[in-house]
Amino acid sequence: MTAVARRGGERAAPRPRWWGGVVDHLVLLKPRVMSLVVFTGAVGFALAPAPFDWLKFLAAMSAIAAGAGACGALNMWWDADIDANMARTAMRPIPRGVVPPLEALAIGVLLAIVSVAALAVKVNGLSAALLALTIAIYVPLYTMVLKRWTPLNIVIGGAAGALPPVIGWAAATNSLSAGPIAMFLITFLWTPPHFWALALCRSGDYERVGVPMLPNVVGPAATCRQIVIYSALLIPASFGPLLIPGIGLVYGATAAAADAVLLWRALALYRLREAEESARRKAAMALFGFSILYLFVLFAAMLAEAMLRARV
Repeated sequence: MTAVARRGGERAAPRPRWWGGVVDHLVLLKPRVMSLVVFTGAVGFALAPAPFDWLKFLAAMSAIAAGAGACGALNMWWDADIDANMARTAMRPIPRGVVPPLEALAIGVLLAIVSVAALAVKVNGLSAALLALTIAIYVPLYTMVLKRWTPLNIVIGGAAGALPPVIGWAAATNSLSAGPIAMFLITFLWTPPHFWALALCRSGDYERVGVPMLPNVVGPAATCRQIVIYSALLIPASFGPLLIPGIGLVYGATAAAADAVLLWRALALYRLREAEESARRKAAMALFGFSILYLFVLFAAMLAEAMLRARV
């Protein structure tokens, strides 16, 4: 439509200024990360052995979304100095000057407090405590300390991204068991190969800003080896949800197929560990892209089988 308008001599109407501000503030909350966090939290809630309560579900998912948004805003506030010098993050709202740093800080703090308090009041204390732990791991521990201090930053900090299904389960049952721990382990072990594959392609950015991501500290060959190790550890962990009542053959077959593709891509990257950078980057991005699909497919398979069995 824009092309037709230009050929016709017409100028495309600019976006309203207020709309641009709304988009910038939404980007501050990292909506893509938030959507995955809410999805895994929803699966944890749905699989929990408790009657499904829609009001409790909506309250829990809203609080998880707000908590994820708080983490995104506070991460961008703290990392504004390095974001401005990295190609991947230079267009974030704070480096572009469209959201003031203190405003991002205020939004993040407010969302963190409201999300935890709302979950405690509307759902239960256990899920609220787990959400508070998630925010504490991601912001003070990972963002403010580990990220600029150790190449194991993403291994330890990955616990924050692995907790949403545990929060969802706790919101539904006010208890924990082997089921949510199994879901936690999947995301926890998935996080390092997922981020290290991206780091292999962005090592120049990380080196320029002084962030000790694994490829910059131990080199690409050792990073590729670690990716294979964590991918191999992920395979047995991916079958942990079979401990959850209602999860069986459909999920098991899906996990086995996804594991095979993930390991194949990890090994393909490992074979190129000493190859020229362009070939290694291509394999790393292929692994990174599939890893996103991998996590979604596993949690979607859990949810689909549980829903299918509930109808039978």
